[in-house]
Amino acid sequence: MAYNYAGQPVTAGDLNAVGSMTALLKDALKPNLIQTLEHTPAIVHGGPFANIAHGCNSVRATKTALKMADYVITEAGFGADLGAEKFFDIKCRMAGLKPDAVVLVATVRALKYNGGVAKADLAAENLDALKKGIVNLEKHIENLQKYGVPVVVTLNSFVTDTPAETEFVRQFCEERGCEFALSEVWEKGGKGGIALAEKVLKTLEEKESNFQVLYDENQPIKDKISIIAKEIYGADDVVYAPAAAKQIKKLEELGFGNLPICMAKTQYSLSDNADLLGRPEGFEINVREAYVSAGAGFIVVLTGAVMTMPGLPKKPAAYGIDVDDNGKITGLF
Repeated sequence: MAYNYAGQPVTAGDLNAVGSMTALLKDALKPNLIQTLEHTPAIVHGGPFANIAHGCNSVRATKTALKMADYVITEAGFGADLGAEKFFDIKCRMAGLKPDAVVLVATVRALKYNGGVAKADLAAENLDALKKGIVNLEKHIENLQKYGVPVVVTLNSFVTDTPAETEFVRQFCEERGCEFALSEVWEKGGKGGIALAEKVLKTLEEKESNFQVLYDENQPIKDKISIIAKEIYGADDVVYAPAAAKQIKKLEELGFGNLPICMAKTQYSLSDNADLLGRPEGFEINVREAYVSAGAGFIVVLTGAVMTMPGLPKKPAAYGIDVDDNGKITGLF
């Protein structure tokens, strides 16, 4: 949790804080069972942002769910270059999990944005921009296929999407060996997810998962970072700030070199530059800092200008929440 003046690690035990920390965390270690608006059970436990942390819920939550249901679906947040990579290379590796399929969620709006369309114009049909921006989705598909897990692509449907745009994405995905389904959950609730559920079941029945991680955890830290940067992001190279290189050397000297890597990177681009959209090429990943999350069991690597404290909106959602005279809560959804 810290270092002393001699550069040696200081633990909770050194501070005699283990008992008090355990008292605080005793109940927090238990997964939370909640329900959706349609009364479907869901377990919420952890779930840090994947652009700055591992982006998954806890191992305990997932293993609990696996004992309670025939099928368990878990989320790995933000882009597949962040959440999915960490789910596979950190969580599945350390927990011994072997996923049978992966659902890659995309939107027509995001693909057009990656094709150069301004946010104000995303509602208009633009097949040229969609064709240009879909290379971003193509890279995510390629990345997931490197793990040997069958891929199902779903479009999170917006009312502004046109049949031509949806059909183009469907053909694109099926040409790359992926099942495709339209998700209309936002509009229709659970009924809007039936088509996706059926495609997931079809994939589980017809396609075999040969899950494998991307790198060997016993490789040097810089080698592991390089594999992620080149294989997943598509970078040409990795550049280290002097402080980061020194920190990595120290972590290996302290015996943390065999831990998996948790990259902190912008979610807006495959690169560490939020302005590089689509499928950028010819770029470098810039590492400015590296430190160990010893309890979690991974090395955190900060790249580019990413902030490790999530930003909040200028107008929080709380402004729109109220209770009427009959006690009905409004503004939550």
